[in-house]
Amino acid sequence: MAEDNAPAAAPAKKGRLKLVLLLVLVVILAIGLSVAGTMWFLGGSIPGLTGGDEKVETEQAEVFVPSTYTVLQKALVTTVQAEGRQRYAQAHLAFEADNPQALAAARQHMPLLRSRLIGVLGDRNFDELQTPEGRQALAADMLMAVNSALEQEGEPPLLRVLFRNFVVQ
Repeated sequence: MAEDNAPAAAPAKKGRLKLVLLLVLVVILAIGLSVAGTMWFLGGSIPGLTGGDEKVETEQAEVFVPSTYTVLQKALVTTVQAEGRQRYAQAHLAFEADNPQALAAARQHMPLLRSRLIGVLGDRNFDELQTPEGRQALAADMLMAVNSALEQEGEPPLLRVLFRNFVVQ
């Protein structure tokens, strides 16, 4: 009788081992599919499944260059055109550039730039300086004046002229 029980126990262990291996395989497959599905859903790429387009896209993407700023220490103060009264405009400015050499050039040529900026500000009408559109147009004209002066000196251009404070009275 002992001989009858021995052969029956061995197949039961083999069946249990196959069941455990099958369950482990199913769990690993489910985890892999859930990770791949999550990456696809979130827009990530799955390594090995891309056709090499990823390298081409990264080469074409532009590199982000942070802006740098310089602040004009003295405010620009000048009279502006008004009907029958003398009016004043005061502007505290800053320059923005993506190239530090442009800001260094602006600091070097500051007397020329201040003269041009005062000329642009003084040519404005008091009424137009009181509107947001007028101030935006003033900033654009100031940028053109500064960049033309820097271009004449062979220097790189600025990105923007920014108002830190602006008062008309």
